[in-house]
Amino acid sequence: MNRKLRMGMIGGGKGAFIGAIHRMAATMDGAIELVCGSLSTRPEIAQESGRALFLAPDRIYNSYEEMLAQESALPDGERMDFVSIVTPNFAHLAPALLALEKGFHVVIEKPMTLTLAEARQLRQKAEETGLLVLLTHTYAGYPMVKQARHLVQSGELGKIRKVLVEYTQGWLSRLSEKEGNAQAAWRTDPARSGISGCMGDIGTHAAHLAEYVSGQKIEQVCAQLNTVLEGRALDDDGHVLLRFNEGATGVLTASQVMAGEENGLKLRIYGENGGLEWAQQEPNTLLVKWLDKPTQVLRTGGAGLSSYAAHNTRTPGGHPEGYIEAFANLYRNFALTLSARLEGTEPAPEALDFPSVQDGVRGMAFIETVVASSASSQKWTDFIVA
Repeated sequence: MNRKLRMGMIGGGKGAFIGAIHRMAATMDGAIELVCGSLSTRPEIAQESGRALFLAPDRIYNSYEEMLAQESALPDGERMDFVSIVTPNFAHLAPALLALEKGFHVVIEKPMTLTLAEARQLRQKAEETGLLVLLTHTYAGYPMVKQARHLVQSGELGKIRKVLVEYTQGWLSRLSEKEGNAQAAWRTDPARSGISGCMGDIGTHAAHLAEYVSGQKIEQVCAQLNTVLEGRALDDDGHVLLRFNEGATGVLTASQVMAGEENGLKLRIYGENGGLEWAQQEPNTLLVKWLDKPTQVLRTGGAGLSSYAAHNTRTPGGHPEGYIEAFANLYRNFALTLSARLEGTEPAPEALDFPSVQDGVRGMAFIETVVASSASSQKWTDFIVA
C-alpha cells in the first residue's frame, strides 16, 4: 500500500472511554488515519468531538446513517476503507449491518451484539459480503499470549487437561450506576448491555482467552451467576465450570465486586508435561511450569520465541508493552490483512491472527448459555453456537 488506510468511527466521542483507546491503537503504527466520524447521537457532541479531533467539517456526521451514505458516495480515493464501531452493545448491530451493505469492512467492540440471534445475523452478512470483521478481544494481542498459544499448539505441554481463567475487578463494588458513573450505568442496564452484566462485559474476554490459548472449544457449562449488590439489574459476579471439546475441563471466574482488584485477568493451562501461567497485570511475563524440570520465565522481546510472539512485539526486551500496544496489535494485523486484500496479495499467517466475527458469535453463545445454565436446575448446559 502506498497510502494509509482510512478509518471512520461510530461512537467514541466526548466523555467516552473506549473510543479514545481505539484511536490510539489504530494510529500507533502510522498505517491508519481517522478521516470521518459519527461520534455521538447528540449532534452538538458529535460536532464538538469531531472538531477536537481535527476532522474535516464536511466529514463530521450527526448520525451513522448519514456517514455511511455520504462516505459510500465518495470516490474510491477519498472514502473510508473501514469503520470502527465503539458504541454500547445495543447499538452494534444496525451500524455494522449497514456498513457491510455499503461495502465497508468493520471493526467492532465486544460483546459483538446484544443477542446471539443478532450475532448470527451479523455473521451471515459478513459471509455474504466477504468483508473483514475484527472483534476487539484486546488480550489476544499480547505477545506472551501468542507465545502461550504457540506452546500449546506445538504439543510441548502434551494433551491439555485443565484450563483455569479468572477476571476480577472491584470497580462495581458500590452502586456506581446510581451515582452518575456513565460507564457503570450502561453496563448494568439490560436495555443497553443485554441479558448479562459481568459475564457479558468481562466473562466473554475470559472465555475467549481460554479457547484461544488452549485451542479447544467450550461445549458444556455449569454456571452460577450472582447479583451481589441489592438494586442492581444484572449479574456482577459469577463462576462457570467448563467442559471442552477435546477433553479438558476448567473453571472460569468473573467478578466486578471484588473490592481492591483492578483488572485481574489471569490464565493457567495444564497439560500432561507442564503448565502455563499468564497475568494481564504483568503481561510481559509467561511462566512455563514443567513436570520434571525447573520453571521457565519467558519475557516479551526475549530470544527463542515464536514468530507470532515476535511479530506482535514492538520494543527490545525490558521495555514494557501493555494494553494499548496489545490493542494496537489487533489493529495492525487487521490493517496488514486489509492492505494485502486491497493490493491483491496474500497476508502473512501472523497478520491473519485476529479475532473475527465467528469469535463474536461464540461470545454471544457463551453469554446466553451461561445465563440459561445459571437459571436451570440441570447441572450441565450444552453450548450451542450454530
